[in-house]
Amino acid sequence: MLKNLFSQVFSGRSGYLLGFAACFGTVAMALVIQTKYNLEPCPLCITQRIFFMGLGILFLIGAFLKPTSISQKIFTFLQVVTALGGAGWAIRHWYLQAHKGEIIADCGVGFDYMFENFPLKKMFTLIFRGTGDCAAIDWTFLGLTLPQLALITFISFGIYAMWLGFKKV
Repeated sequence: MLKNLFSQVFSGRSGYLLGFAACFGTVAMALVIQTKYNLEPCPLCITQRIFFMGLGILFLIGAFLKPTSISQKIFTFLQVVTALGGAGWAIRHWYLQAHKGEIIADCGVGFDYMFENFPLKKMFTLIFRGTGDCAAIDWTFLGLTLPQLALITFISFGIYAMWLGFKKV
């Protein structure tokens, strides 16, 4: 009985909807942490949130595709690539935090200011470069920083997407 329940919840449409809810739940948790501890997210944090939302949207779309279709496999690939992209941003953020004494990095202006005042190419260059604010460790959970937690979450979502996408129906 428990195995049937597990199979129903973590497969097919409900599995993808759960992935969607978990991705947006992760963003909601980041907003709760930001609000509760009065933290100002850096451009790398915001970019990771965008990756989580993009991944959530891919999970939502995947919920409405036929499980045996080639489009389902394509969306699984896109989900994994999005999770890996988010993991890359989290690694970059973690790297800045780990080497904040060695690297002179500065986040500079906020993400919204960059979006309104810089061309897209310049904005992405500034975001990826990171900043001193990005190197600051303002909050930890079980000794893990937010980028480390995001990395674990992105990897988990990537594995979950592969499991859903290649599960026998």
